[in-house]
Amino acid sequence: MDTTTLRTAWLLGLAGLLPFAACALGTFAAPDAWQGFARGALIGYGAVVLSFLGAVHWGLALRAPPEELPSGPGRLLLGVVPAVLGWFALLLPDVFALPLLAVAILATAGVEQWARGRGLVPGEYLLLRWVLSLGAALCLITPFAH
Repeated sequence: MDTTTLRTAWLLGLAGLLPFAACALGTFAAPDAWQGFARGALIGYGAVVLSFLGAVHWGLALRAPPEELPSGPGRLLLGVVPAVLGWFALLLPDVFALPLLAVAILATAGVEQWARGRGLVPGEYLLLRWVLSLGAALCLITPFAH
């Protein structure tokens, strides 16, 4: 990954944590009437981001060099599972949805770490991925600290 792309990914990725932080803050700092809205927005954004993380693997599968083609089905599966988990979280009560999203975001990063060991995920991506995943997961569990 070239320097400009990596720098842009960091900038946009960190900016993507702002809605997580704002919603997490809103779950306890907003007026009582808005705290439920903030939880719903946090869950919705978590589900959207989780789906986005899966889409990365569709891109990797579709652009894979010939030596990585055997990993295609697994990559496509990894591309779908986060979206399904995100959708499922939207159907759950907050008390289950928030930890499910936090764990799913971290688990996706864990699978990507495993895949990196097999040369299937770019190394430059992983530091960014872990920073963003930990930030998102912390925001998703913040409502339980209240």
